[in-house]
Amino acid sequence: MLTTTNEAARDHTVAVVLAGGTGSRIGLDIPKQLIKIAGRTIIEHTLRVFEESDDVDEIAVFMHPDHLDEVRRIADAAGLKKVAGIHSGGKTRTETSRRAIALLSERVADGEELNILMHDAVRPLLSQRVVRECVAALAHHSAVDVAIPTSDTIVVTNTREDSARTDAEEHVTHIPTRANLRRGQTPQAFKLSVLRAAYKLAEQDEHFTATDDCSVVLRYLPGIRIQVVPGDEHNMKVTHPVDLFLADKLFQLQSRTAPAHRRAAEYRERLDGKVMVVFGASYGIGAQLSAVAERHGCRVFGFSRTLTGTHVEEPHQVAGALRRVHAQTGRIDFIVNTAGILRTGALADTTPSAIDQSMAVNLLAPIYIARAGYPYLADSQGQLLLYTSSSYTRGRRHYSLYSAAKAATVNLTQALADEWAQAGVRVNCINPERTRTPMRTNAFGEEPEGTLLTAATVARTSLDVLLSPMTGHVVDVRLQDPALNPADARDRSARASGGVQPSGGALAKSAVGGGGV
Repeated sequence: MLTTTNEAARDHTVAVVLAGGTGSRIGLDIPKQLIKIAGRTIIEHTLRVFEESDDVDEIAVFMHPDHLDEVRRIADAAGLKKVAGIHSGGKTRTETSRRAIALLSERVADGEELNILMHDAVRPLLSQRVVRECVAALAHHSAVDVAIPTSDTIVVTNTREDSARTDAEEHVTHIPTRANLRRGQTPQAFKLSVLRAAYKLAEQDEHFTATDDCSVVLRYLPGIRIQVVPGDEHNMKVTHPVDLFLADKLFQLQSRTAPAHRRAAEYRERLDGKVMVVFGASYGIGAQLSAVAERHGCRVFGFSRTLTGTHVEEPHQVAGALRRVHAQTGRIDFIVNTAGILRTGALADTTPSAIDQSMAVNLLAPIYIARAGYPYLADSQGQLLLYTSSSYTRGRRHYSLYSAAKAATVNLTQALADEWAQAGVRVNCINPERTRTPMRTNAFGEEPEGTLLTAATVARTSLDVLLSPMTGHVVDVRLQDPALNPADARDRSARASGGVQPSGGALAKSAVGGGGV
């Protein structure tokens, strides 16, 4: 008997990850799902989406038979507990689907149903929203597709897949109305019994061909309504060489939804006995995080130039601070760095000493803190939390030093998350939208009420991230994202942000502090 974590609400749900491709279209001698982007193989990124989903109970992987052991190693090293089996895929997509249907059908008793999500392994940027909405749709429908509107005009030509015509002979025969056209994505979700019935009928058709599973249901079970869930533009399929570059960049820019706020009792339970070290704790985000963590029972040790005379750009001072805390408490669970310096102005007008100070505080200090903190975090399986700025996404005039350092902080986060994963150490990065902190006020002056985040808001999200299992993520904190539709706006409080908007033109001010800009 199959069981589920929420059996009264839905059927047991299995994500079937289809990974039978060989990478021939990319021109490599290994399957494209085993290529690394953003520090992990593509298939690991994909598996982690389902591993982290509350709506998926287990994962079944169907891989090219020559690479089964490699996928097993990846799943084991990543600690993916929902991966229940790694099986040989077929020579074609439909053959792999048939194998998955047969395998899952063997486990289902008479009268028992199963939700299955058929997903391309090479779509690693799948969002939790799409997964959740697919599973929710299966409560009322037996077949679900994921699709997005097409922004390109689609043309029909005189060629066929088996045609010998050359490009010179190809011409347009029809241009469909774009308003009703959608681009299909995955996952495609089904009740197992429906997909099994469709494929059984397809086996009787000697002319059967298909590139996806919804087309099989549509053709052989026309009475079944296929519900559409809105997809995401980011949910791209890595197929061609340029896709590797695009996917890697999207991962770098992608922000993850901050975890939901917890009840006060949950914070106290999770923080009881924990020790946090905050660099840049004198004011701004660092001070607010220290206060909220202490209020819920965490032992917090704050360091800054103002409070303790600690200079984060001095590695021996950082190491000494951590050593003293550990000697006093016997553990360090969280290390947070909110210290920063903001210098704006033309690089050509910036003195070498100002350059050295800016890069030392904004770039070298997070490296020193990470290096000195690793042994303590490995012992506690804790988390390092860093801070970036919206200016990391694109270098901006008069922000060259700051933007460069913040982009480096994002790359440091992702690299260390991969490097420290086996030790159980998590590394994340908060990317606050413009935030009211003394550092920002010193640089830009007073700004209109309601246009800035509060340091307390950013601190609360920071605490939620520290208490989550997330690692390697850049989490944006925003007032509002006009690019999101209402459903996504409710679903996410964080998306990739635009940029720092300087007030007053070119500035040549600097500010030092523990807050984001």
